[in-house]
Amino acid sequence: MSTIPPQKAKPFLLIVDDDPLIAETLSFILQGDFEVITADSRPSAIALVRQAQQAPGLALIDLGLPPLPHRPDEGFALIRELLAHDPDIRIVVLSGQNDESNARHARALGATDFVAKPADPDHIKRVLLDALSFRLTDAAQAESTDCKLLGNSPPIQKLRLQLQQYADSPFPILIEGESGSGKEIAASCCLHLHSERRNKPYFALNCAAISPSLVEPTLFGYAKGAFTGATGNKSGYFEDAGDGTLFLDEIGELPLELQAKLLRVLENGEFQRVGETQTRRSRARVIAATNRDLRKEVREGRFRGDLYHRLSVFTVSVPPLREMGSDRLLLLEHFRRQYAQTSGRPAFRLSPGAEQAWLEYPFPGNVRELRNIVIRLTAKYPGMQVEPDVLADEFDEQSSPTESLDGANWFDIALHELQTRGGVDLDETLRRWEQAYVDAAQQLAKGNITQAARLLGINRTTLYNRIETLARNKPQAKQH
Repeated sequence: MSTIPPQKAKPFLLIVDDDPLIAETLSFILQGDFEVITADSRPSAIALVRQAQQAPGLALIDLGLPPLPHRPDEGFALIRELLAHDPDIRIVVLSGQNDESNARHARALGATDFVAKPADPDHIKRVLLDALSFRLTDAAQAESTDCKLLGNSPPIQKLRLQLQQYADSPFPILIEGESGSGKEIAASCCLHLHSERRNKPYFALNCAAISPSLVEPTLFGYAKGAFTGATGNKSGYFEDAGDGTLFLDEIGELPLELQAKLLRVLENGEFQRVGETQTRRSRARVIAATNRDLRKEVREGRFRGDLYHRLSVFTVSVPPLREMGSDRLLLLEHFRRQYAQTSGRPAFRLSPGAEQAWLEYPFPGNVRELRNIVIRLTAKYPGMQVEPDVLADEFDEQSSPTESLDGANWFDIALHELQTRGGVDLDETLRRWEQAYVDAAQQLAKGNITQAARLLGINRTTLYNRIETLARNKPQAKQH
C-alpha cells in the first residue's frame, strides 16, 4: 500500500488494482493530471482513504480483487464502501470483469462509468477528467443555500411536510432510507439550513467511513497523551458543534461500546474527552441516519434499544425513487439541465419509448444512480435523442421493472412479466432473482457472509455454494 502524498493542487486519484504492473503503468500515465495513490485490495484501499485528511475525489478501480480475483464481488463491495465514505466520490471501473451485467450492476451501485480492459490510456484520462468536471459541478451546487427536495409525488410531499415540522426541534431526529436516496440532503439542507440553527455550525460524521478506533476521539475529543499520536488537547464534534447540528450518518455502524456514551450525551448532554475525567456538556442537536432496519438490529442485539428510542423521538423516511412516480422525469430534467449548462454541451433528450422505460425502471441505486446515468448520457450523447436500447445498456438487468410493483404478490409479478414480455426464460428469471437476493443480503451485511446467510435463512456454507454456482452460471462471464 502506498503512502499518502502531501496536499497539492492536482486532484487526488485512488487507483485500486491487484496487478502491480497495471497500477504502476496507470500511475505513470496519469501523474501529470492527478495526484495518484494506489492500493492492491479492498481493505488496503479503505485503510488508505481513512488515513487521508480528505477522501480522493476520483477512484479508478478493478472489480476482480483478492481474495476473489476472478469474480467481481470485492469490487462491488469497494464501490459501496467508497461511497459510504464520500457519497460524492466519482468512481470509474476499469476491469477485465467486463461482461455487460457487471458493468450495469457497478453503475447501479454508484460507479460513474465502466471501462473494459484493455483500454487506451488517453480514453481513460478523458473519462476521469469528465468525471472530475461533473464532480466539481456538484460541489458548486452544494454551496448553494437554495437546497430543496425535488418532487411532487405524495411520498415527497409527506417528507417535505415532516422536515418542515421538525426543523426547529431540539430533540434528536432519525432519518431512514435506502442508500443514494438523499438522507444527507434532508439533514443538512432541509433540517439544518431551514432551522433557527442555520447560522450555527454543522458537523457530519459517517460512522461507516471512519475506523472504529477513531470514532470516540472524533466525537468527544481527547487529552494530550491519551493515545499514541495525541500530542495535544483536541476538542471533538460535540464541542465544536456548539448550539448547532451534529449529523451522524450510518448510525447503525456505531460500535456497541460507543453506543452507551452516545446515549449519555443524548440524555443529559454530558461527555468526556478521551483521557480526561472532566465532564463537559454539549448543546448540539443530533440528527442520525441509517439505511438499516434499526428495529431489527435491536432485536438481534446489534443496536441498543434505549439508544434507538432516544434517537427516534422524531423519525422521517426518505422514499426510494421507485415510489416517486413521475418525479423521476422531474429529476431527469433537473440534472440534465444542470450538467448540460456546466459542461457546455447541449442536453440530450429521450424518445417517447425511452421516457416510458425511464418511468418503469426502479432505480435500485435511487437518486445517485439516476444522476450518474444523466452524467453518462450528457457526456456520450450531447444534443442527441436517446432511444430505449441505449437506456437498456445503462440499466441494471438485475432490477427488472416488475420490482417497482407496489404491494404486488408473487402471482401478480409473474402475471405482469408474462403479459408484458410475452414469455420468460424461467431458469434465467429464477437465477436473476436469486442473484438479486444474494447481492442485496451481502450489501446489507456489508460483505459479512455469516450475517448475509442469516438474512437469507440459510447457513454460511450453503450461501458460499450458491455464490459459486451463480458465478459459474452467469451468462458470458469473462475472466479477469
